[in-house]
Amino acid sequence: MVFAFLLYEEMVTKDKYNKRLDELFLDNPENDDLLYLEWETDIKKSIAYIRTHIDYDVFDYEQFGRILMSKLKVYYKNCSDIKSFANRMYNLWESLPGNIQDKEPFFTLCYADDPLSWGNEEQTRNIYEYMLNYYKD
Repeated sequence: MVFAFLLYEEMVTKDKYNKRLDELFLDNPENDDLLYLEWETDIKKSIAYIRTHIDYDVFDYEQFGRILMSKLKVYYKNCSDIKSFANRMYNLWESLPGNIQDKEPFFTLCYADDPLSWGNEEQTRNIYEYMLNYYKD
């Protein structure tokens, strides 16, 4: 799921998404959801499928968050423009299912860029870095 959302927002390549999907499918070849995603080539349709087939009663928000934050850390370190990063983060927040959007640390994605509007890049960076380290052990 993380890779699908990151691919949709162009933060990972299609190759990375496909590689991770292949790994998951090979570990669990009887999973009909993974089989569907293996055959679906349109990322928008994959996202729609994922959003409508998640059982949020058993969804592991912590595992999702740990994986997402680890991938976003890499993207953050490699992104030289905080405004560009902030735009991607807000778009990512918008693409997340509503059940995830309102939970921390995901909710941070929608407001962390607010200080940029008054020129406070340092505060924005502090908010993002707090979010990225939310699961730090």
